[in-house]
Amino acid sequence: MATELQLGRHQASGLVDVLDRVLDKGLVIAGDIKVSLAEVELLTIRIRLIVCSIDKAQEIGLDWWKYDHHLAPGRNRDEAENQALRAQVRLLERKLETLARTAPARRSTPRR
Repeated sequence: MATELQLGRHQASGLVDVLDRVLDKGLVIAGDIKVSLAEVELLTIRIRLIVCSIDKAQEIGLDWWKYDHHLAPGRNRDEAENQALRAQVRLLERKLETLARTAPARRSTPRR
C-alpha cells in the first residue's frame, strides 16, 4: 500500500516537473492537414501550437493577446468608441435628409 502511494506521488511530481519544463522552455507542435481528391488539393489546414508560459512567450516576442480587442482589457473603451461612431452616423444621416429635402427636384428628360 505504501508503495502505491509513493508511486502515485512520484508520477504526480514527474508530471509537474515535465509541465514546469515545458512552460519554461516551450513546446512547439506543427502540422499540416491536406484534403485532396483525385490528386487535386481541396483544402489545406496549417496547425501551429506553442505551449509555454506567458513570461517565455513575451521573451520570444509573442504578445498578441495584449492587442487583441477580444482579450485585452478596455472593453468599455471599445463600447464608448462604438457609441461615438453611432452618433456620428446618425448626425450624417440627418444631414443627408436635410440636403435631400432642400435640394431642388431634378427632372430627368427622356433622350430621343
